[in-house]
Amino acid sequence: MAISGAAEQSLPAAGSYEIDPAASTVRFTTRAFGLIPVRGTFSVTQGRIVVAGTPEESSVDVELDAASFASGIQRRDDHVRSPDFLDVARHPTIGFRSRGVERSAQGTSLRGELTVCGVTRPVAVTIDGVVGEGERITVNGAASVDRYAFGVRKARGMVARRLRITLEAVAHR
Repeated sequence: MAISGAAEQSLPAAGSYEIDPAASTVRFTTRAFGLIPVRGTFSVTQGRIVVAGTPEESSVDVELDAASFASGIQRRDDHVRSPDFLDVARHPTIGFRSRGVERSAQGTSLRGELTVCGVTRPVAVTIDGVVGEGERITVNGAASVDRYAFGVRKARGMVARRLRITLEAVAHR
């Protein structure tokens, strides 16, 4: 997966890599009341990165545990897990599925679909770095997610519309 415009060290060999949930992180940042930064994490439950001989044919499938939403404030975390926001009882997972890598003058991105609360919308993940180390691959990326696009509209004006997602996926063959 030759990644032009992203930090490169040693590129990974073609093949299928299983994402290691314990070594991978998904972080988010947003704002409350327009001023207060809110940061937190989601846990990865499973996933796969397929590195194709042609980078554009590579793919990623990953699943997050919606109930793992953690911002460090239990009351807020419980509210976000409720039907007002993520409704984790009805929608226990958040999924991302890409079907290729797109390279342009602006950099490299995964074009795919994100599913939140049963709603699927297109999302681009900007790839910041790919490192292959033998049987291991590490991918760093970021995306901006509009929660309104997924029907998560509670607390308009109090909670920011967009979340900035950063991720580090570690996978092994």
